[in-house]
Amino acid sequence: MRSVELVFNARRAVQASHSLGPDVLAALAPFSPVRARLVRRFHAALPAYAPTPLHSLDALAARLGLGRVFVKDESRRFGLKAFKALGASWAVARLLARRLGLPSDSVGPALLSALRTPEARKRVGEMTLVTATDGNHGRGLAWAARLFGLPAVVFMPRGSAEARAEAVRALGARCEITDLSYDDAVRHAAAYARATGGVLTQDTAWAGYEEIPRWIMQGYTSLALESLEQMRALGGRGPTHIFLQAGVGSFAAAVLGFFATEAAEAGHAAPLVVSVEPHNADCVFRSVRAGDGRARPVRGALRTMMAGLACGEVSTLAWKILREGLFAAAACPDGVAAHGMRLLAAPLPGDPALVSGESGAVGAGLLDYLANAPEAVVLRDALGLNGHAVVLLVSTEGDTAPEIHRQVVREGVCPFAFRGQTT
Repeated sequence: MRSVELVFNARRAVQASHSLGPDVLAALAPFSPVRARLVRRFHAALPAYAPTPLHSLDALAARLGLGRVFVKDESRRFGLKAFKALGASWAVARLLARRLGLPSDSVGPALLSALRTPEARKRVGEMTLVTATDGNHGRGLAWAARLFGLPAVVFMPRGSAEARAEAVRALGARCEITDLSYDDAVRHAAAYARATGGVLTQDTAWAGYEEIPRWIMQGYTSLALESLEQMRALGGRGPTHIFLQAGVGSFAAAVLGFFATEAAEAGHAAPLVVSVEPHNADCVFRSVRAGDGRARPVRGALRTMMAGLACGEVSTLAWKILREGLFAAAACPDGVAAHGMRLLAAPLPGDPALVSGESGAVGAGLLDYLANAPEAVVLRDALGLNGHAVVLLVSTEGDTAPEIHRQVVREGVCPFAFRGQTT
């Protein structure tokens, strides 16, 4: 089995507040605390909104020789077991506000109220949302579509767990598991939207398609704002390190952007951000390792049980941020994610037990490896993972595929081929 690989970003610009140049700040501005508070105001008006829990794993931190370890538990978000509805709902709200002629700063209770009138529904007209997904984004979009009374069509790549497709269908969306890779499923969704007059609502960007992905990324800043507020309430300071999962990179770039701009505004050092990916879908890792600022795709099979991270092409919008802001990028075997799932499910005495899925737990698995593995001592020191480190992890999903979670946590199996693509 391949071991963990980690590369430091020679181009990094977001380490401390003084290192943020004007070009980087301009790219990060949409994810600033000011914007995040506007986004959170919208989310707070939605049914069933509540900040998801932030847990302090004090026993784990002590065992790993770290100052603090915090885990943001997104398994509780809107009853959907994952964070993705934050981005999907904000993007759909922005689309609707545009059709109704409402300014972006009124996206919130005013929009929800306006949509109840026949006149507003008539102005919105026919609007079918279309996307491709590994599971969580599609479920979040289906939820947002139902919330706003819109139809949705969702395409999933080959090897997707049927449980994830059924979760999308249960929210009223049409969902099809294709025989395509994730990246080809995205292209298929884009072609379908063009052919049918649908609105592509995709969480990855490419040349000529960046506005809606930027809105989706902005939606994720509610999570970042909640995390910072909760950390300060629990311990009085923000993170020194953040481990962020990177599929297409949108989530990682949005959270990095929030914390970097917050640090620049406050005049303190920004957290060191490490991206985390599976070996067989490590487009961000390969792009950082290349060191020339150009994104590197992963071709062929993307075989990993980390379905939410099985993406071969980094978002152009996210890459503009990650190539300058990441401190380091890691690529991991599936066993690291499986270890993280078990670590969170069966914690040390005094720490809470967490239900974390394959993509959600990989950060915890990597942190434990870096803190404990003898061969990782050089990396641990270079990252500054010591008694002063305050580490933020995000468990981005719960048991969105219950059978996989059961096999990993209860039976000790690492079902490598669940994603199952073949060339």
